[in-house]
Amino acid sequence: MPFSPALAEAKEGPPPPLEKTPLERYVAPAKPSLVGLSRLELAAALAGIGVPERERKMRVQQLWHWIYMRGAQEFDAMSNVSKGLRALLGAHFTLARPEIAAEQVSVDGTRKWLLSLPPEHPGEKPHLVECVYIPEADRGTLCLSSQVGCTLSCTFCHTGTQRLVRNLTAGEIVGQILVARDRLGDWPGAARAQGAGLPTEGDRLVTNIVMMGMGEPLYNFEAVRDALLIASDGEGISLSRRRITLSTSGVVPNIARAGAEIGSMLAVSLHAVNDELRNELVPLNRKYPIAQLLDGCRNYPGLSNARRITFEYVMLNGVNDSAADAKALVRLLKGIPAKINLIPFNPWPGTKYQCSDWEQIERFSQIIFDAGYASPVRTPRGRDILAACGQLKSETERLRAGAKMATE
Repeated sequence: MPFSPALAEAKEGPPPPLEKTPLERYVAPAKPSLVGLSRLELAAALAGIGVPERERKMRVQQLWHWIYMRGAQEFDAMSNVSKGLRALLGAHFTLARPEIAAEQVSVDGTRKWLLSLPPEHPGEKPHLVECVYIPEADRGTLCLSSQVGCTLSCTFCHTGTQRLVRNLTAGEIVGQILVARDRLGDWPGAARAQGAGLPTEGDRLVTNIVMMGMGEPLYNFEAVRDALLIASDGEGISLSRRRITLSTSGVVPNIARAGAEIGSMLAVSLHAVNDELRNELVPLNRKYPIAQLLDGCRNYPGLSNARRITFEYVMLNGVNDSAADAKALVRLLKGIPAKINLIPFNPWPGTKYQCSDWEQIERFSQIIFDAGYASPVRTPRGRDILAACGQLKSETERLRAGAKMATE
């Protein structure tokens, strides 16, 4: 590999840690939200407040319908639930979602929400995560976070510069979907949001989900699994599993488990074609090197030409964008049903990297395309509000109070 000033600069100082440990944990409030509970958990919650066993299955179905099909935010909206039960539910539970601390709308229609979550200790600052909605004419993709901060330390990623505060709960992950649909009016009978870039086709504004926000989803496996199973449930949010994509930096032991227990589409953050470079860009590679990662991909349950793995490859000027890199990438992925998503690097304050120039990205893409792989170049969205791929970071020093958009 030729000498790279950008890479040499990135190597200065001690190597980033492979994994970070959570600094805090989630503590449920006195009145917990029912959002994010499975049917079995809802039944247990009803049992805990004295709902007779003979009624529970019906009541669970009613709650499921109102929470995930109708988007109810208050128990009193549940018109086919008895007044007494609504009062009982309200005395013990809520339907709370994460609170919106700030909302930003890009010139291209991308929307980013800074969401406030409860801290471990009362009176401390809330935990903050970001959720991004990316609209196109025929679809609307919601990018969800799985952690406050991130377990990993990928050197090109803004989120990776953060500490790992804690994992999100299933309710906090599902809650991001509900927040987005609330703000967009994406519920039956709701006033649909208007604005630049919003989908003009179909009857839904949130049509796709990607677990590509803050955090490494496979280091919060159970909560991510439970949330995505709710999202794909046909009697609620009802998103096809082929419209849900889980992205990982390569937590190999949980890749097969994700295929078996979640069944979503898989995206892998690859970004390099040899272990030396990937060790620098994605330090987790020192634990799960490329050969081991690709073996896990080849054995992903349900893998086929119709259910290809997406390999994400960020284009870094002078680091990983040569013609030789493109040819090596093709050789690496031989035999894996795949498409290669080329991502122009999105700059963030303090980064040591630069985006490849457009001509080089096109040359790289053409080599991959000529080898028979789809190689779309992801159009950067929401760069002006730091909502593009690799830019998410929940620290709010860059969002001065005067710049926060009112959410009322």
